[in-house]
Amino acid sequence: MQWEAVIGLEIHAQLSTKSKIFSGASTAFGAEPNTQACAVDLALPGTLPVFNEEALRNAVKFGLAIDAEIGRTSVFDRKNYFYPDLPKGYQTSQLFHPIVGIGHVDITQDDGTTKRVGVTRAHLEEDAGKSLHDEFPGMTGIDLNRAGTPLLEIVSEPDIRSAKEAVAYARNIHSLVTSLGICDGNMAEGSFRCDCNVSIRPKGQEEFGTRTETKNINSFRFIERAIIGEIERQIDVIEDGGRIVQETRLYDANKNETRSMRSKEEANDYRYFPCPDLLPIVIDEEYIEAVRATLPELPDARKARFIEQHGLSSYDAMVLSADRNLAEYFETVATACTDAKLSANWVMGELSKLLNQNDTAITDSPVSADQLGGLLVRIKDDTISGKIAKQVFEVMWSDGGSADEIIDAKGLKQVTDTGAIEGIVDDVIANADKQVAQYQAAEPDKRGKMLGFFMGQVMKASGGKANPGAVTSILKQKLDALCD
Repeated sequence: MQWEAVIGLEIHAQLSTKSKIFSGASTAFGAEPNTQACAVDLALPGTLPVFNEEALRNAVKFGLAIDAEIGRTSVFDRKNYFYPDLPKGYQTSQLFHPIVGIGHVDITQDDGTTKRVGVTRAHLEEDAGKSLHDEFPGMTGIDLNRAGTPLLEIVSEPDIRSAKEAVAYARNIHSLVTSLGICDGNMAEGSFRCDCNVSIRPKGQEEFGTRTETKNINSFRFIERAIIGEIERQIDVIEDGGRIVQETRLYDANKNETRSMRSKEEANDYRYFPCPDLLPIVIDEEYIEAVRATLPELPDARKARFIEQHGLSSYDAMVLSADRNLAEYFETVATACTDAKLSANWVMGELSKLLNQNDTAITDSPVSADQLGGLLVRIKDDTISGKIAKQVFEVMWSDGGSADEIIDAKGLKQVTDTGAIEGIVDDVIANADKQVAQYQAAEPDKRGKMLGFFMGQVMKASGGKANPGAVTSILKQKLDALCD
């Protein structure tokens, strides 16, 4: 039997506000445990929440970016459950009247076509604290620093049919929230995490199967692996005569498998009711339009502009436009060297390679955009070759300094003097009788491929400093002369 997966994602994006959603406590990451939890976060008797308007503004920005319905009146509800890192015994969230209603996101599939994924809603809520299971043998520690951090929970329609589509959708949402500046998107710190709802059904069947929810996945790679593993597990269970149980599961990255956590709750299990401590939030068209006026350039518009303005391919433009910081870095480089394609190649190539190897964000790159632009200028004016430029770039990355300083200090300036290059070429030809004879014996249209050996010898003799274009021209001229 052929099976089809039905997938929906619930993405939790921590909003980039300085204080929490209902208190003035700091949201800064990395503080000592329980040093950023105030009386409101700790649910001490007599405390009352005060809503953070910046969280509302950020949510409206997101709603506008996905062309969604914006709730003119939104209401906070209490979601009741007990867990050690939830001091109040309930989470303040939104169920019946969320701030963001139905919208959509378009994703690019592997074949280049576009697929629209619906967004059911995006609602504001407070984050819970964190349970620490590994730091105290036989005990669990509770850190409430995160309690009360504003979250935007973005709930998709069950429109996704594969793990790859799920990752494409998650990346698109990540690109949106970071471009809007409403979330830093740091998955390692939990600022952007995902719950994956997965079910399977026989291909062609309309009715959905029983779904499971895999919680708190914090990398795109793990999202893909968790979904693939859960699809395979469900197929195995059904084909072995079993049935899928609706439950919450956890993904174990070390074992690359999901495991059962608890039975899946329904909305009525949480006994939702409107929060009596918070008034409904009422906004008007004037407020929405004022927020719309602050929207930055969004990823899809930036991609289109990169194609039109910089002449980039669709793929290059997609990669470079997805992250706002990367896009700004690329454009600074391109402005400095006046060559968008060369800039794209280096940003996506050498720079990205070292960023990935060193697990470094583009905002923390030791090579600034202006420095890289200066290096590319030296390739364009033939001061250095592309090969030498890679050596210079590595020094810039590890030791700092400008391209000109490194080139001068290490004597890397390219040899463009044709007289000097001719002397090296003559020496190489004089010491390569066998290869010269093979060149002479070859058909004229095959000789171009045979220049590689001579080219390598000349570059080796020049310490890589000879201008490749001049070397090729002189080599061809002198070798062809020997064939007459």
